Amino acid sequence: MKLISSGIEKVRVFELPAGIWANGDCVGTPRTALVKWADKTNRDNMFYQVYVNGQFAGATVDSRQRQMIVPVPSSFESAVRIEVFAVEVEQAHSDFSNELSSHPATSGRVRISLLRSQNVPSDATADIYFDNGTGVVDYSQPLSNRSIRIWPAWQEKAGFGMSRLGAGDFGFDSAAAVGFGKGSFGQGQFGLDADTIEWTSPPLMAGIYKFGVKITDAAGNKNSASETEPITVIPAARPAEQVSISSFDKQTNELVLNIA
Repeated sequence: MKLISSGIEKVRVFELPAGIWANGDCVGTPRTALVKWADKTNRDNMFYQVYVNGQFAGATVDSRQRQMIVPVPSSFESAVRIEVFAVEVEQAHSDFSNELSSHPATSGRVRISLLRSQNVPSDATADIYFDNGTGVVDYSQPLSNRSIRIWPAWQEKAGFGMSRLGAGDFGFDSAAAVGFGKGSFGQGQFGLDADTIEWTSPPLMAGIYKFGVKITDAAGNKNSASETEPITVIPAARPAEQVSISSFDKQTNELVLNIA
């Protein structure tokens, strides 16, 4: 792990003013923000990187820098995730976003992972269904907007008949198999392509949902559905567009905010 988060604290994000009205209100600069942080450890030989929604946004130019202006999305429909890490000087401009934990792009979505199985025909497709919160999966209308092809058109499963040609299903012998545990190690038989297919649902309302998957071959034959356990979806609240101070009572130490 090249990214170090220990000791980094008090990460704050500030809107940059593009202009100030006569009454003191300011107009924020779109798509940029000032990020500040503190580091309670002594890192004189390390620089810092800032990541916005899991993407590399920039690096400091010396070890004493504790602030940076970064680009941010201008949409108010979802919150922006900002992270600060310490890195070695020689790696300051290397992108380590692949080391960060992945997050769904939009709140309220469910991600379904399908393991490619050698027992599935090369021309098979998958469809995703759900129960719409009723507890019973409706298989009359797929939730996926189009069928998911299990195997790419150019790939004849795995093996290509190189091991014992004619002894079994062509391309099923696993010689020169694609994957070798590279995709999802430990989830499938070693050497038989443990790659996974990931599908992300449309945004869903808060609730408990069940999903089902059916596989269809070229002849139209469908297998028995495989269903998930109930999944609880709790979308994040829409972030505040603007926060201002309404009043502060020194006697009671009470602060009242206006949230728009």
